[in-house]
Amino acid sequence: MAYLLEVCVDSVRSAAAARQGGADRVELCSALVIGGLSPSPALFRQVKAETGLPVRVLLRPRFGDFCYDDYEFRILKEETEMFRDLGADGIVTGILRPDGVLNLEQMRVLREAAGSMKMTMHRAFDVCRDPFEAMEQCVEMGVDTILTSGQKSSAWEGRRLLAELEEKARGRIELLAGAGIDDSVIYDLARQTKIKSFHMSGKSVLDSRMDFRREGVPMGIPGVDEFEIWQTDPEKVKKVRRVLDKLADIS
Repeated sequence: MAYLLEVCVDSVRSAAAARQGGADRVELCSALVIGGLSPSPALFRQVKAETGLPVRVLLRPRFGDFCYDDYEFRILKEETEMFRDLGADGIVTGILRPDGVLNLEQMRVLREAAGSMKMTMHRAFDVCRDPFEAMEQCVEMGVDTILTSGQKSSAWEGRRLLAELEEKARGRIELLAGAGIDDSVIYDLARQTKIKSFHMSGKSVLDSRMDFRREGVPMGIPGVDEFEIWQTDPEKVKKVRRVLDKLADIS
């Protein structure tokens, strides 16, 4: 049985590296260093042209929680329609209410606006109140995929819940295990959870090409090095791909 590997990227170079490493699809965002925000149309077009892979676009209007006001929700709806018209294969998003349950009203609007695009419920799922209730609601809404670490900081730590979710899903929705995915955990994680889809960034931290460096002038979050570049490493992706292909051969 085949295993699916999705790689999260925020640049054309990272997307090309994901393809080189053997990714089946990419999740495209911007600002991965803060967990990802919505990408630009120009970035989407270049990634689609460069890779030829299915591209699901993260829709997240700002850093922080997943409880959005009316202004932010209108942005999400407009972005859904825009990327649908641009030819995206899917959107990746999630909205919660203040009490930690899914905002079904808003998510249904996005599901309808997405049309024929696939829809992934992102890791807002990992901070919701009841993951089993949320999964059933996603199935009912027609959400195709849930990206989750099993409500822990890594998928390995959340493997018990991931296994329970996969069992209760009964093939009705794709469980996409993400967070801390690399070749050191993927074999045992797949065997223990029975999940067939995995999500990774495979990033390496590269040194800036800048020779001249004005130190002590932060441009964003304090403590983040302005002269480090996060980029997908094709070798890290290849290592996971090899393990998944091995699992497919013996299953």
